[in-house]
Amino acid sequence: MSRIPRSQEHLKTGFTAEAVSAARYRAFAARAAGEGLPNLAGHWRALAAAKDELAVAELEAAGQVRGGAADLAAAIAEERYENDVLYPKMIADVDRETAAVLASVVERQQEHLRRLEGLRGQVQGSPGDVARP
Repeated sequence: MSRIPRSQEHLKTGFTAEAVSAARYRAFAARAAGEGLPNLAGHWRALAAAKDELAVAELEAAGQVRGGAADLAAAIAEERYENDVLYPKMIADVDRETAAVLASVVERQQEHLRRLEGLRGQVQGSPGDVARP
């Protein structure tokens, strides 16, 4: 039995479904664009944006968007878990080709972590907004 309320479980499941669909639709858009089908790509991107909106609504309803330093702390914790636990566990359990793909993801994830930590420093040291990316 889960330790979180059923409503939170359903919001998390819905968020995951919408976020995955949005990412998949962006991949479909990239493929369509690469195949010289810009209009089809545009439709896929618009559908992905609509899915993103649904995912955000569910994330907010679940109380997972708090703002500023709290969001950065959550993102940093998530990146560290992915880099230090999730991906290494998966890499140890797959064939060499898949492990190479996952290892390249970890390399990119480490850059994400550095960026998030830099943002945290900016947020902590600024009474207003942070510098543009």
